[in-house]
Amino acid sequence: MLRVRKSGVGWAVALALTAAGLTPASPAVARPAIDWHPCAEDTPEEEPPVAETPPECGSLSLPVDWNRPRGERFELALARRVATDPTARQGTLVFGPGGPGDSGVDRVVNGSSRFSADLRRRFDIVSFDPRGTGGSHPVRCSRDLLARQPQVIADQAQFDATLTNNALLRADCRARTGALYDHVDTTSAARDLDAVRAALGERQLTFHGSSYGTLLGERYAELYPDRVRAMVLEAAMDHSLETRAFLDTQAVAAEDAFDEFLDWCARSAACVLHGRDVRAIWAGLHDRAEAGTLTDPDRAGAPLAPFELSRLAHKRLYETDRWPGLGQWIDKLAGPPTPGVTTLADDAVVPYPFAVFCQDWSLPVRDYREYDALLRRSARLAPDLRYPPALFALVTCLGTPTVANPQHRLRVRTDVPLLIAATVHDPASGYAWARAVARQLGRHGVLLTYQGWGHGSYTTSPCVGRAVDSYLIDQVVPARPASCPAVDL
Repeated sequence: MLRVRKSGVGWAVALALTAAGLTPASPAVARPAIDWHPCAEDTPEEEPPVAETPPECGSLSLPVDWNRPRGERFELALARRVATDPTARQGTLVFGPGGPGDSGVDRVVNGSSRFSADLRRRFDIVSFDPRGTGGSHPVRCSRDLLARQPQVIADQAQFDATLTNNALLRADCRARTGALYDHVDTTSAARDLDAVRAALGERQLTFHGSSYGTLLGERYAELYPDRVRAMVLEAAMDHSLETRAFLDTQAVAAEDAFDEFLDWCARSAACVLHGRDVRAIWAGLHDRAEAGTLTDPDRAGAPLAPFELSRLAHKRLYETDRWPGLGQWIDKLAGPPTPGVTTLADDAVVPYPFAVFCQDWSLPVRDYREYDALLRRSARLAPDLRYPPALFALVTCLGTPTVANPQHRLRVRTDVPLLIAATVHDPASGYAWARAVARQLGRHGVLLTYQGWGHGSYTTSPCVGRAVDSYLIDQVVPARPASCPAVDL
């Protein structure tokens, strides 16, 4: 184990810039303030295991376009719970929510027990709804235009129709949302994050990002290396992949997690399918979905298309305590069909938090022929799931003319190494992504490997939890190679 040596130069630069109200990428602005107040009445989903301080909510006025800091503004929604022990308080821990589209405000208001009691004792826990989502001027679009997007494109005619519809959708979202629609990228969000840091009165940022929130942390570390005190990237994203590599790595991670689920079913009586040929049952469900005869008993007998079948199964792989439920769901699907019920939503306009993805990822596809080749390749790499959810990113972002924050290899030069908390059998942020991020960071990153399952590891593995807490509290970096054993299922 080693302790991080604070660079005098880094501290001096950070303090000088903060005192002057400057950031490396923006002109001088006055340091804003957050007006904290009690949150609206909200009942936590469950009682926290230990006492927590009451949640407080607030907002921060920020530029829509950081290149025009005196132009149009929006309100960034935030929430916090102050440290439970004021005498032990060390500062603020900012949580970067995943998704894209997850609400950090909800995370804090409904209980910040995601973090250990020791972290909550020493740090205020703060999070926010990233720009364009939740309470932070959400992107809003036509429900009808969104509904026209196919899950999987079937031919060149549908490919062309999707291009046309996506152009209409972008215009519609821009008209309904305003100027912010073109500025929901993660580079803009990283500048928001630095404004939050300054408004909280923190000289340096202590940050824990999860899933898509790791992209925010990575970008922040690139823009403001001297302002990073400690940064955890849990279930890290590799933002250097082009279209095929992005799909390949997603397909492999999803299939690997499904294989692990099948192995668990084969050895555990807790799986309702134990002793049966689960892979054959699953193949039969896919055949029925392809034929249009599969319905979902959990959704009033709604038709279940092949892509949706894979997506719903994939989501249930995120947490191992949901694996018994996945087995039960497959068992019900394999039973008698449920009569279909059609429900129509009344709202013509809906939030569209996924808009940020198309401003962060350039995933061009020339035509249906190339798209179909990618589709077939994913099916070869993931013969059980067949349709990794990442395929939908190609559909929804098809034809995007410009990408504000395109992929690139990380260029991070922080004084403290970033801590990458990775799970070997993560179904969404594959272990290959974490290893790639670690290579890109070099000596500026340390990979902490959890040898188990699930999307994330901090709340799953006590070993990972202890290492992360030690890093965030005392800036103790695990010695390389750092690894934690799997927790038995």
